[in-house]
This record gives sequence, C-alpha cells and structure tokens, in this order.
Amino acid sequence: MSIIDELNPIQREAVKTVEGPVLVLAGPGSGKTRVLTYRIAHLMNIGVPAYQILALTFTNKAASEMKGRIVELVGEKSNHLWMGTFHSIFARILRCEAEKLGYTKHFSIYDTTDSHSVICNLMDLLGISPQQYHPQAIRARISHAKNLLVSPEMFARDASDVFEEKTAIVFKEYEKKLKVNNAMDFDDLLVKPIELFEHHKKVLETYQERFRFILVDEYQDTNHAQYVLIKHLAARYRNLCIVGDDAQSIYGFRGADIRNILDFKHDYPDANIVNLEQNYRSTQTILAAADQVIKKNIDQLTKHLWTDNPKGEPITVLICQDDQHEGSMIVSRIFDDVSRLKIDFKDIAIMYRTNAQSRSIEDSLRRNSIPYVIIGGIEFYQRKEVKDVLAYLQLIVNPRDEESFMRIVNYPNRGLGETALGRLQQFASSKQLPLLEAARRANELESLTQKAKDNFTLFALLIHKYIQLKDSMSASELSRAVVDEVGILQMFKEEGTPEALARRENIQELLSAISEFSAQEADTTLAQFLEQVSLLSDVDQWDDKHNTVTLMTLHSAKGLEFPVVFISGVEEGLLPFSDSTFETKSVEEERRLLYVGITRAKVKLYLSYSRQRFRFGGVSYQVPSRFLGEISEELIQTTDYTRDSYVQRLRYKKREYSTTKQTSYYFTDDLPDYEQKYVEPVELHVGNFVEHDIFGKGKIIEIMGPKDSLKAVVDFQAVGRKNLMVKYARLKVI
Repeated sequence: MSIIDELNPIQREAVKTVEGPVLVLAGPGSGKTRVLTYRIAHLMNIGVPAYQILALTFTNKAASEMKGRIVELVGEKSNHLWMGTFHSIFARILRCEAEKLGYTKHFSIYDTTDSHSVICNLMDLLGISPQQYHPQAIRARISHAKNLLVSPEMFARDASDVFEEKTAIVFKEYEKKLKVNNAMDFDDLLVKPIELFEHHKKVLETYQERFRFILVDEYQDTNHAQYVLIKHLAARYRNLCIVGDDAQSIYGFRGADIRNILDFKHDYPDANIVNLEQNYRSTQTILAAADQVIKKNIDQLTKHLWTDNPKGEPITVLICQDDQHEGSMIVSRIFDDVSRLKIDFKDIAIMYRTNAQSRSIEDSLRRNSIPYVIIGGIEFYQRKEVKDVLAYLQLIVNPRDEESFMRIVNYPNRGLGETALGRLQQFASSKQLPLLEAARRANELESLTQKAKDNFTLFALLIHKYIQLKDSMSASELSRAVVDEVGILQMFKEEGTPEALARRENIQELLSAISEFSAQEADTTLAQFLEQVSLLSDVDQWDDKHNTVTLMTLHSAKGLEFPVVFISGVEEGLLPFSDSTFETKSVEEERRLLYVGITRAKVKLYLSYSRQRFRFGGVSYQVPSRFLGEISEELIQTTDYTRDSYVQRLRYKKREYSTTKQTSYYFTDDLPDYEQKYVEPVELHVGNFVEHDIFGKGKIIEIMGPKDSLKAVVDFQAVGRKNLMVKYARLKVI
C-alpha cells in the first residue's frame, strides 16, 4: 500500500500535485503538517533526491517534528533533506557564501538583546539621547526597514520627521558596526541572501538548480524579504508548494504581509489551489464559533470548515468582577475539568492578549499549588549568566565580535573600568584593530596603568589560547575548560546566596546542553551550537513533557493544541487591543488572533472577561469584546459570577483601593494646561471614538457635569485616560 493511501482524498490531491506552483489552503486542525510530511516523502518515493528538496518552516520545533515523521516514512532517503526555519536555512547558506559579502564563515548572529546593546552604545557615541529617542523604538524601526529591504541610504532619503532622521543616523552606523564585528542580526539572515543572489547570479543559479522543489509552511506569516527570497529560488523550476491559512495571519506587527498569500494566484496564475477544510481537532461547537468569528473579516480567501467530530460542550463565557477574580474562577474551572474530563494539567492552556495579563492568573495558580509554565517568559539562553558564558564562546569562534568582547572583558572583575576600556577603544580605532587584538597589544598604550595593561594582555592570551584549541577539542570539552579556567562556577559557589547558586546551576545546565549537542554527531562544532542557540524561538524552548498548565500569549499559541483552552480578557481594549480600535486592517488581524486561540481547543473552550481590570496604575472599567457578539447564543453558556453573593463578600479584599466611585482612579489631570482655546463642542456620547490634537485617538468612557462645564473621560491609545473639559478639548468624533 502506498503511503498516500493513508490520506483523505483532498490531502492526497495536495500531496500528488508535485509539478508547478501549488497553494494548499489549510484550515486549523486539517492535517497541514501531515500533508507537508507526506508530500516530501512522496517526492522522494517517486525519485526526487532529498538534497533537491527545500522545506521552510517558522519554528525549529515544527521542523524537528516533521523530520522525525519523514524518517519514519522513508528512512535513510531523507538524510540530505534541507529542512528548517527561514533563518536557520539561510544562515547555513550564508556560512558557505559569507566571503562573497565581506564576512567570514564564523560571523556572529546577534539576537535582539545584542542589537539593542549595539544601538545603545552607538547612540551614546552619536550624542542621541535615549530618553528622547528610545533605543528599542529605533531598533524596531531599523528592523522594519530591513525587512522591507530598505537600505540606510533609502531610509535617510525618505525620513519624514525628527525621529526618523535620528534613526537614519543610527541605522547607517549600526550597519557599519555589524560589518566591523563580523556579525549579522536576525534580519540580515534574510536580507544578506537577497543581496548575495542579486549581486552574484551564478550563486543564485546554483541554489535554484539545487532546490528544484520548494515547500513553505505558514506562508501567511512571511514578510517581504522572505517573499523575495522564495521568488528568487523558485524562479527556474517553479515547483513551489506553499501551505498556509490567511485566517491565521497574526504577525503583521512583525512585518508579516497577508497579501503574500492572498495574492499567490496573481503571482502564479497557473497555480493549483487545494482547500483542506475538514477539521480533525475540535468539536463542532468550537469550530462553528471560530467560523462565525472569522467570517466577519472582509479580506480573506473563501473556505468552508467542517468536522465529523461530536458536537461537544457549549463554549463557556465567564463574566468576572475583576482580573483577580478572573484568575480565581479560571483556577476553579481547572480543578473541575481535571476531575470531570479525566485530564492532566498539561492538557490545559491559558491564553491572553498581553503578557501583563498573566500576573493575576499566576497569583491564583500559585495560591492553589497548580504547577504552570509560561511560554515566552525569560528564555534560558537570555539569562545574564548564560549569555556571559556564551559571549566567551562566541569571541573564541569570532575574534572580531566586539559586542562579546565588551560584555566579558571585565567579567569576572579584572579591574578594568570604563576609563581603561575607553582608552583601549580609542587605541583600537586609531590602529583599525579589533578590540581583542588591541587588548593583546595593550602594552603599547602608555595611557594605561601597568595593572590594566597586564589584565588586558592576560585576557587576550586566554581567548587566543582557546582559539587555537577549538579545532582540536570538542565543543563540550572546550566550553567546560573555559568555564573552569575563568572561574565563574567557583565564584558563584563562594558567593553562596540562593540567587548565586541558581545562576551556577544555569551555567551547569548550559554545559550539559553543549554536551548533549556534541553527542548528537561526531563532527558537531561549537560554532554550530552557537548558531542553533541564536535561532531558538519561545516555542522551541518549551518542554511539553511536564505536567503543568501552559500560559502563553495568543501570538505564541499558533501550531499548538490542547483539550481545554481558556482565553482570558476578551474585552474591548485588550481583544481587540486598544491600538486596533480604529483601523479595519488592525481589527481584522485581532479577529484572526482570537480565531487562532479558539481553534487551539479540542474539547472545551472558555472565554472570560472582567467588568473591571487593574490597568495603567488604576481601575479600568471594561466592556465585553465586540467579538463575543459575533458568536451565536446557542453555542454559548454564560456564567455571570458578578451576581453571586460570594463575590459581593470577597470583592476587593486583596485590593488597596476603595469600591466607592472616585474619579482619582483614572483622572490624571485636574485642570490640564493644554485646554486653552474655546471651541463650540460637538455632541458627545459614551462609547464615541474621538480624536484629540495632542493625544490622538481614544474612546469616551464617561461624561459628567452640567452642560457649560461638561467633562469627558477619554481612554487614549497612546497616553491612557485623560479628564477633559469638553468645551476646550476640541474633540473630533471619528
């Protein structure tokens, strides 16, 4: 029996259509991963060599799972398959071709923390105030420009305000600094291959010939740079199969462009389109709710989801008094469902729109001794002590990496203060030397004390010693030798505090991770380990084997599924998020976000909202999300806990503020000085969306007072709640 006989008829069609462009429009739970893996296996079974197949995913976890399934289907035939995330695959290509772009193959990959550090240092050198121009905002703007393939010169030319002008200055110097450091950031892993292909046509032709069959998972999440890369590689043979669902496009804030999937038929008029519409995951009730929500979006491809699964339980909507009460009610339902449905804690996920919402939920879980894990918390490899050790290893692999040098040259403390480091940097700049080489020649610097000269030289000799040993020692042996010689473990042991011992344990865990990596294959290198670590995502680091409730933002939930799902905070201002209140495009993405959350649930779904929530340092009066009204009443069972006498007794016991109505909860100005010129006010009502000349767009929460001194409480997207005198505020109703 052929392996494709195990598929349903539509899935078989998606697998067997191997020539030319193909769009597999895959609804949630429709067997998308199964189709991808079977399609790859089928290609190899009909004679396509594995090395001619390129499969691109969005997480290492997804790639690893698919590789495992493919090995089960075709065995050793899959050994030379190119499968991985966009960033890992193109990093691999860049390792081979880096010299054509002026880098060495051992270039560093800077994560967002490293990039932020470089930008902060450059802003300091350029005299740009971080208080006036936030470094994180500048970094995000540069990242956005790079993903749109906008060069520093183009950005400077098109700068439309002072912020963009300052960003353009930093952008130009940032690119120079990366080149000096022999480093690339995440965005470069997509931008540099395009530069390579467009300036070296023979290289492009080599990879076009190599990858005759290209498959892309989650195509709706591709940005412009990824779109251009795929178009380049697929141009010769056009055997491009994309799999995705426009209804699950939720990463617009990261630069993902839903038009890539919506316009696929325009880009490839001869494309075959296969709709996977049968859902194998969720109950009929959950799927119907998801379908009703997403049908409200205008900008979408047509599909009709259906399932043979049972009707299942109604969706439970929990109405809570406040966020603390919401956490308590979620915990109560968790205990009920573990007993009633005979499930474990690991079968339950709690999702929310913003990370800040997890606090009250975590409080309730801890009080009730329920174990939990957060996807997207402080990742292991972002912990300071771990990054410090990684910086030693990175500098050994890439001696030009000045960011790593600056991080560890005085760690542990070598008595090298800011003055000594500043003089070394000036010396390196004047001689056009990498900082490590400047440190090795520190004796030439007369402005340094002898102690500083000795310490710089000893540090340089330490690093150079391991540079020479790295090719003769395994990654595990070398990393352990470095940590032992530097004395970091001993330092934490002597410190003896619980925090120090936890840091010591984290370093030991890092060494174990390197040992495990080295044990996988005989020829693995330290550089390969560092590359793998730099490309890990939140989901990649999640261990789903432990019996813990999983907490995550809705953005982290894609690709996952759980028997029971709670989506908390389904309120206006949260879902849809306040920044999305006014633009149709943004509201549609927020609706897709809820759709993704709903379709993670297999058996039972809870949607909860609170009448009040502690936000922006005070009480915010919430209203249910407009999205709740898009689900039919017959699919919902509502439980209003705010009517219970129990709630009335317990309300606010753990809050410091009073339950009586006081405008000080949210009024931030007694008599604002920006209300000067009288303008005949327009008629306003609670719920109106308005625009203010200074504060931008907002929503009227409350109106009070006599007509001649009418006041409006407006919740602005950018600055929170303001108390405005209507006759001076010049509010425009949107």
